[in-house]
Amino acid sequence: MGTLATIMLSEIAGTAMLTLLGGGVVANVVLGKTKGNGGGWLLINFGWGLAVFSGVWVAFKTGAHLNPAVTIGLLASGAEEYGPGIPVGVGTTLVYFLAEMIGAFLGAVLAWLAYKNHYDQETDPGAILGTFSTGPEIRSRGWNLVTEIIATFVLVFVIIMFGNTPNELGPLAVALLVLAIGASLGGPTGYAINPARDLGPRLAHAILPIPHKGGSDWGYSWVPIVGPMIGGVLAGLFSIVYF
Repeated sequence: MGTLATIMLSEIAGTAMLTLLGGGVVANVVLGKTKGNGGGWLLINFGWGLAVFSGVWVAFKTGAHLNPAVTIGLLASGAEEYGPGIPVGVGTTLVYFLAEMIGAFLGAVLAWLAYKNHYDQETDPGAILGTFSTGPEIRSRGWNLVTEIIATFVLVFVIIMFGNTPNELGPLAVALLVLAIGASLGGPTGYAINPARDLGPRLAHAILPIPHKGGSDWGYSWVPIVGPMIGGVLAGLFSIVYF
């Protein structure tokens, strides 16, 4: 299998696993008549952390970016490889971005299928959208952007540190990092920290035939795209200075 095909398959599978399990835990907590209904914010944090853990294992062949902000952060850091034997370049960068988006969309569709009966009975548009994409608790796009920049900076910078320090935690380290970010910095915006994780499922929400779903909040959608990309670039650049 060629390099670009490997990136495509690996990152689609890993990112789909990420959004299937991540979107699934939010659906379990938010939608009515589920076993996990009302499980709370910490259950969502743990679920997303374990979703990342699973996605990283699935996409190990390509460095398990699962996130355009991680890809762009590595590019900004001056890395020579995105994964074992995968050179940094325009072509590989674009394939990572595309695969991450496709995977995020597919994972959201699978989560919807798993909870279809519950989606069909849910009448709160905000609850439905919240299982697909992020949204702020206090809508202030400028400050929401700041939150996403800071949270994503932490994600990408610490991931880069993992690659430069001895540790045996593997995917568990990234899972614990995402759990920490959700618990510490996720309150204002729901911590997208990943443009694909937000945009792919938001597109799925717009397309899928879900009763009572309402709009997809496209007016806010740029924040969880631009913020994480800025945060990723800043983390990559800072890693150069740091070292």
